[in-house]
Formats: sequence, structure tokens, C-alpha cells
Amino acid sequence: MSLEKILSISGKPGLYQLKSQTRSGLLAESIVDGKKISVSARQNVSLLSEIAIYTLTEELPLSEVFSKISKKENGGEAISHKSSKDELEEYFFEVLPEYDEDRVYPGDIKKVIQWYNLLTKNGITDFSNKSTEEETSNAATEDLTKKVEE
Repeated sequence: MSLEKILSISGKPGLYQLKSQTRSGLLAESIVDGKKISVSARQNVSLLSEIAIYTLTEELPLSEVFSKISKKENGGEAISHKSSKDELEEYFFEVLPEYDEDRVYPGDIKKVIQWYNLLTKNGITDFSNKSTEEETSNAATEDLTKKVEE
């Protein structure tokens, strides 16, 4: 599962998987305990695939930040999000040295690390973004077409 269907819901702890849309909002399932909840259209919901981190030159998609953390940790969990502010900032600087310290707050770093650990702990390690998946799918379709034509 990629980040395309993973949600963060304001006022609710943890992350959720989008199950379906309803007339009045969404139906989501908790990644942690599997409980399903109904989410009102009035609640703030963010798709992880749409979130980006400010760097000094551009906005880096969260999927790329997660990939960098995964590479640093060899696919394992990162430091605890409950570590001190200084430890979190030092760790994030190791992962993403070009992040904009003026626009990325300690709370943002804490949330990114918490989300990464939550996803990793629950077996979600596909941090690719949609465009990469589409390119892979298109390449596979082209390969299949070539084989059929031969």
C-alpha cells in the first residue's frame, strides 16, 4: 500500500487508511487497531501523499522524506518521536540536511517521525509516490505490449 490512501485526521491520533467515500464524508480504518470510523466532511483530513516538507530550495514530498529515513535506518524504525527537541532536530538534519529550519517546526519533525514509525511498525514500507507507480505501471504495460507483438 502506498501513501495515496493513508490519512491523517485532525483531532484523531494515529493514521488511517481510506476505505471509501460516503455522502457525508469518508469511511476510514485505523492502521493501528483496525477500527473503522466515519469521518465528517467538516473534519480536516490530509492525505500523506499530499504533504511536503520545506527545504531551502523546494518542497520535498513526504514520501521522499520517508524514503530517506528508511534508507538511513535500513527499513527499520527511526528514533522515538518522544525524544528531546534537540535530538529530533539533529536526527532530522542527518536525514534531510537541507530542510528549512525556519519553516519546519519541532512539532512537524515529531509528527513525521511518529508517522514513519507507525507505518513501518504496521508493515507499510512502500513510500513511492503516485507518479513513480504510474511510470512503473506504464513501463510494465509497454514491456507486455512488446512481448505480445513479438
